[in-house]
Amino acid sequence: MRRLRWLVVVVVLAVCVVVPAGPGAGDDGCPPRDTRVGAPYAISGYWVMPRASLCVTRRMVEAIHSLGGDTLVTFGPRFDAGPMGADVAACRVDGQPCARVPGKRVRHVYTYVTSEEFGPSVLRCPGLDRRIESGGRIFYRVSLARSCAERVQDLVLVSTDGDGLGNLIDEAAAYGMTVFPGLPAAPQRRGKPWEPDLAHAAALNAFTARVLAGYRERFGGSAAFGGVYQSFELAMRDRGPRDPVLALYAAQHAVVAAALPGRKILVSPYIDARRGRGFPPGQVPGGLADIAATRAGAPMAVAVQDGRGTGKVPVHGIEEGTAMVAPRLVPVVGRVRNADGYYGPTRDYIEAAARNVPAGVELWVNVEGFEPAPVDGECGRVEPLPLRGRTSKARLDQQIMATGGHAAKIISYGWDPFFTCQASPAGPSLADDIANGRRQPIIVNAYRKEMDGRPGIAVEGYNLRGGTLRFTSPGGREVRVAQRWYGPGRPESAWAPYAPPGPWTSVTATNAAGYTSTSGYVFR
Repeated sequence: MRRLRWLVVVVVLAVCVVVPAGPGAGDDGCPPRDTRVGAPYAISGYWVMPRASLCVTRRMVEAIHSLGGDTLVTFGPRFDAGPMGADVAACRVDGQPCARVPGKRVRHVYTYVTSEEFGPSVLRCPGLDRRIESGGRIFYRVSLARSCAERVQDLVLVSTDGDGLGNLIDEAAAYGMTVFPGLPAAPQRRGKPWEPDLAHAAALNAFTARVLAGYRERFGGSAAFGGVYQSFELAMRDRGPRDPVLALYAAQHAVVAAALPGRKILVSPYIDARRGRGFPPGQVPGGLADIAATRAGAPMAVAVQDGRGTGKVPVHGIEEGTAMVAPRLVPVVGRVRNADGYYGPTRDYIEAAARNVPAGVELWVNVEGFEPAPVDGECGRVEPLPLRGRTSKARLDQQIMATGGHAAKIISYGWDPFFTCQASPAGPSLADDIANGRRQPIIVNAYRKEMDGRPGIAVEGYNLRGGTLRFTSPGGREVRVAQRWYGPGRPESAWAPYAPPGPWTSVTATNAAGYTSTSGYVFR
């Protein structure tokens, strides 16, 4: 999942509100907040887009909170070293271009298009650093020089449509949620956009320090400000000693550790199981260790992208290696068997990561909430390319199962448009489907466990309370056993007296409310 550039029109997409807000409007002109959690789900965090509208932000945060969400992540805008876009080039000060500073020679002008405003700490050099209102937009001109008196200056021209990030932090605080704003994203190498252009690393780090000083100034006292998200992605595999992305991470994360001591750095690397293009699960631990080594003493969360949305990694059981790939994966790897198209499923990669999580790091999983390509009549992402389709709750349940209970937290890319779009005006969104299926069990782990001297199976997951567990083994008959033990918490735990006769066993849960898990969890 590469960083995505969104069109402005996406902002007006309808946001599913699972629990309606009460009548009337507050003092800010927006509907009052409804802080109830109506349909808690295993996914507890989402990537979102900051919005300049407070009321739109409130509806979005409320909808996510109603599904049990407690974490919001934003992409950092690109710190662009290329030509100025039209909106930035239109900036004027006293009729002169913003990039022209009397008495100074401007060596390089970077641009940064965002949805946030900055505090006074960003404007360090009087007369040189300025907040400018021009052409209906707000601009900031920021010097990157060590001294305001230097004759030669590098500048950043920031263009913003309002304080979307400030709105997001404020609303998250009101709902008891946490936000991870994206760090300024590094310029990309021309011809190799998957690599950062390290020729601009000093300027990027100087600007990052200014941005983070502003965050500390504005949000340092807010419990909703959890840390920052590293917006430049990389594959979680063995990497060379001079890897440019790791060099970027080490330098920018050192800035974070110095500017925001104790705040968490969130990274979301991808995995790729495609034979011939990707890498086997055995390379994951080395990649995780390399990423952890860049944290500069700051706490870190590594949210591994599960790869199913892009089609880079399949989601299937241990017994399905010889089965044909899922139909939605055929455009990615062809009409082949799972084992011929991929090195392994998501579960193999997550288990490899979980075997040796470095100190100071939490292992999260980012389940990709979309399909590799849309089909006729399906809503999804229209822009930018590549097109992506909307997935189903049943497939999300399978992705959650594939985490195997190893994830300290499950988050998802991304809320808009994949969880909010509707195939027809009257049709349900994916968020609606999640709310409607909120009582379905989801199994994430199963293993042999004795209780009171009797052999049995312990099962972990969500919505397991009461009911029965159904076991099916190859060559054996189906066995349905009542749960005898239940452990509270998330995930929950259940136990049943059963000794599997075969090399693998599938278990399906039906809870006391009569709801059955969408598919069986297979274990050895």
